[in-house]
Amino acid sequence: VSAGNGCGHTLLTPHSGTLSSKNYPGTYPNHTMCCWRLQAPPGTSLLLAFGDVDLESSEHCAHSSLLLADPQTGTAYGPYCRNSIPSAPLLVTNSSSVTVLFNSTSHRSGRGLLLSYATSRHPGMGASSPGMQTPLGWSSDPSLTMCFSVYCPAGCKDIHGDIWGNPSQGYRDTSVLCKAAVHAGVIADELGGQVTLSREKGITLYESAFANGLRSKRGSLSEKRLIFHKVCCLLSPACDDMLEVVAFNASSWWHELDVLGQDRAWVAERAALSTAGHSWAAEPSAKAAWLELDLGTRRNVTGIITKGSSEQHDYYVTSYHVSSSRDGKNWRPYRGSSGQEDKVFEGNADSQEEVSNAFIPPMVARYIR
Repeated sequence: VSAGNGCGHTLLTPHSGTLSSKNYPGTYPNHTMCCWRLQAPPGTSLLLAFGDVDLESSEHCAHSSLLLADPQTGTAYGPYCRNSIPSAPLLVTNSSSVTVLFNSTSHRSGRGLLLSYATSRHPGMGASSPGMQTPLGWSSDPSLTMCFSVYCPAGCKDIHGDIWGNPSQGYRDTSVLCKAAVHAGVIADELGGQVTLSREKGITLYESAFANGLRSKRGSLSEKRLIFHKVCCLLSPACDDMLEVVAFNASSWWHELDVLGQDRAWVAERAALSTAGHSWAAEPSAKAAWLELDLGTRRNVTGIITKGSSEQHDYYVTSYHVSSSRDGKNWRPYRGSSGQEDKVFEGNADSQEEVSNAFIPPMVARYIR
């Protein structure tokens, strides 16, 4: 939990999380405080990664400070500020409970703080900051490592920092690693998780893409690039293949009269991504439209790509729900990694660009709506 008027971007889960001061990485406000109480499952201990601690200098950090306390052992860490920074970027505690206290008085400068944490089950923990986009915990020179693994905490989607590239090309190695992992769809931002990737030769140009609620930037040549690997791809090279749809169905479709007065049907079969010309569209008066895909047999479905129809009309879907069925009669709404409420997927912002959304966890189904 967190409390106070100085709390910035915060996502706390039992196994990992990310927290920052208000306005980070802009100057944190005067006379604020925030208290975060981190609680891991019994039998585990907390690991804290200091992504960035930039609080204005003062004697004994009296004006602005970061203080960590372990209530189980009575141990305190800090106070920290610009002239008294943590001696190591990773703090390994012996406790499943830690209190993080940030406070400020009058000051002129300072980005504030960015921290992440995970439990002792995930020692290869990653942290991101403006000056550090590489994961912690490598035992050797990462430039010599063909393939490596790092744990990304929950809450990386909204931290400060840019990503360049997309899931198909890979990402510039200067991208914020864990944020790029969310964009690539290999982890869910709500839970974080273990990420497997490799550093390969860079390419001339990285194209921008919108995927999993994040917009990447268009980037120029880099010496190295990051390639994310899904675990299933290590077992089956075809796990990213497009699934064949054997039949389409829809709640309704639009019959349009063209300029010659002829009927043009925007039927469900035209919803396939590769279809030339106009796509599927529901009857304009429809209150709750749906499109249904029959995969022919039960398949493991790991994500979806959507695109609008630019044929004469600038049509696209901005958000949607997904349901699945194994028999076409009983439907289950997709709730994502949180499992608490139906997930709303962020769709398209124009009719031209393809937008990807990953299903984490994947679903096993024959029918998708």
